[in-house]
Amino acid sequence: MSALPSMVFSGQGENSGPNRVTGPIIGGPFTLIDTENRLVTEKNFLGNWILLYFGYTSSPDVGPEQVQMMAKAIDILDSKKNLKILPIFVTIDPQRDTPAHLRAYLKEFNSRIVGLTGPVGAIRQMAQEYRVFFKKVEEEGDDYLVESSHNMYLMNPSLEVVRCFGVEYTAEELAEEISKEMKKAST
Repeated sequence: MSALPSMVFSGQGENSGPNRVTGPIIGGPFTLIDTENRLVTEKNFLGNWILLYFGYTSSPDVGPEQVQMMAKAIDILDSKKNLKILPIFVTIDPQRDTPAHLRAYLKEFNSRIVGLTGPVGAIRQMAQEYRVFFKKVEEEGDDYLVESSHNMYLMNPSLEVVRCFGVEYTAEELAEEISKEMKKAST
């Protein structure tokens, strides 16, 4: 499946000429907090291929499946294709997902997954830049769920989004598609 057709990924909007693609650019700068309470910006990740996912730790079903798939895909890429991907999980529920909570959650899947949280405003701004939909849905009492789009973004070492993946991929398919994108970029 190809990337979303109506969007221009970061770094691809400068094309001029008759075949110029128009649409919203995905991606942008951010300042968040990692699971060790350190301030992190997008500049900390320059030079790495990144698989970026927006989710939350109390997600009942699709969220954990996606994080598991992310973990499995990076293991496949590492062990079978010798390709290094930096997996990043950005919470869309910073009220509940403290750095310590995020660290414990992600360790259950793969200790290499970088967890990011931060003030609600910073999370909302990053989500808007990456065209991520999320909305708090009130439940009984103080409990709530967060509806969200479950896309993963593959970013090249210049931090340009090169592919968007939806929930229809298996870990093996995701690893294969990421491998193709990395090979395409190196030629």
